[in-house]
Amino acid sequence: MLATLVTWIWALIGSRPKVKSAPGRRSVAYSGFVIPSTGKLWVNKPGWFTYETVIASIRDFLANNPLPDGVKYYMVMDNAPWHRKAKRLIKENLNGIYQDIVDKVVFVYLPPYSPDLNPIEQVWRIVRREVTHNRYFPTLEDLTKRLDDYFALYAKPNRKFSSLCSFNFHKRKSQTDSAA
Repeated sequence: MLATLVTWIWALIGSRPKVKSAPGRRSVAYSGFVIPSTGKLWVNKPGWFTYETVIASIRDFLANNPLPDGVKYYMVMDNAPWHRKAKRLIKENLNGIYQDIVDKVVFVYLPPYSPDLNPIEQVWRIVRREVTHNRYFPTLEDLTKRLDDYFALYAKPNRKFSSLCSFNFHKRKSQTDSAA
């Protein structure tokens, strides 16, 4: 869920900066996927998070980002209840109703309370910092438009999210040479 958040701000000592914000807790839900090799960001708006909307988002992602036969996506999801139920149902695959997902997705399971290991959480952190933090949106439609415009910038391959969502466990050669 993305909404306006008031965070750290530079201000003169002793002053009390004010950031206008809408009353209430209005927000918009986005489901997102990023392909680390390209940085391509794919988002949709499920309306609300349920296991049904998670499954629909996965199917929509697969339909819009097809893979050759025999190739699979490795998908990382956190331990939110709607994610857990969706993963369980897909794994059980009763009557083969989720075979389309089973054929194209391998789920990567994260330990509890470890959002820092989920690449999409890094994307949401950047989105909040660059789009919503300390900014006033008079209407939810204004916020949604700004987010949609931002996401459209990264719907193509890009270095920003490619580097953000990759894990490099190897030291660069220059680092290992200087340590020797």
